[in-house]
Amino acid sequence: SSGINAEWPLRPGRAGALSKILEMDLYFKKEFELRTGSFKERGARNALLKLSEEERNAGVIAASAGNHALALAYHGGQLGIKITVVMPIIAPIMKISQCQNFGATVIINGATIMEARDHAMTILEKEGQIYINGYDHPDIIAGQGTIGLEICSQLEDVDAILVPVGGGGLIAGVAVAAKNMKPSVQIIGVEATRCKSFTEALKAGKPVRAKTHVSLADGLAVPSVGLNAFVTAQPLVDKVVTVSESSIALAILRLVEMEKSVVEGSGVVGLAAILEGLLPELKGKKVVTILCGGNIDTTILGRRLERGMAADNRLLSFTVVVKDAPGGMAQLTA
Repeated sequence: SSGINAEWPLRPGRAGALSKILEMDLYFKKEFELRTGSFKERGARNALLKLSEEERNAGVIAASAGNHALALAYHGGQLGIKITVVMPIIAPIMKISQCQNFGATVIINGATIMEARDHAMTILEKEGQIYINGYDHPDIIAGQGTIGLEICSQLEDVDAILVPVGGGGLIAGVAVAAKNMKPSVQIIGVEATRCKSFTEALKAGKPVRAKTHVSLADGLAVPSVGLNAFVTAQPLVDKVVTVSESSIALAILRLVEMEKSVVEGSGVVGLAAILEGLLPELKGKKVVTILCGGNIDTTILGRRLERGMAADNRLLSFTVVVKDAPGGMAQLTA
């Protein structure tokens, strides 16, 4: 009745290989298999279904550089709701064209997502659309919570759920659903070290603007967590850890090689935390990590894999100075 996508199965590491290596019963929630490649569809569809007839007729506008825009564009098309997305100039061309193919009006404006949002608000004031925030709207948070419902119904004896954290909507929704179904389950948030907005919010007791840097987990690089998301998640989250760039690259590589799955940096941070040894207390436990998206730009996938191989000590780069004279190369290789 909700119209949210049917349940997606929990999938253990192929032939138990990763579970054996990591000494735990590890399961993946493969959200990247949804139509637009990420979990964002759940919240987007729920929020669109909650609109009144008057709001549907007004149309929806949002600012996004990728997954939220794709989710709104696709489900807006399915439900006959006019969608306008404002995307910053850094948005990948592939995602821009996909949104257009789904029938959305795409406006490119702003150097950052915040500038794109400001432009969306300007349009909203003139044209009267409904703005749907990608991680802090209550209906978005509720939609993401269906992941927690599915995990606890599919794997009743789950001990811990690892959740990627950017704006906080995913962990808020999952925490409410999972803790209601199984209060003993551990909810562990995972951030990139280069953008610790949830960690900083926990220290301050409220959302604050955190320093952000370029990261392989670019989808998590939100400077400030949402207020609704933070207030909802704070009392339910058991632990938050931050992972290094090299661990993220290694996790991308492990999933390609051992699961035959291409997952974006934002989606692998849970596995990265395990690989980095940040969660030793989970050994021997039944653990689910949410692979929240697979929209990695094909032009940079090769570089991500190379970085992972370097982190795995399987790839080495070095610099040499060769004498600019006859016999220089022969001398180097002698």
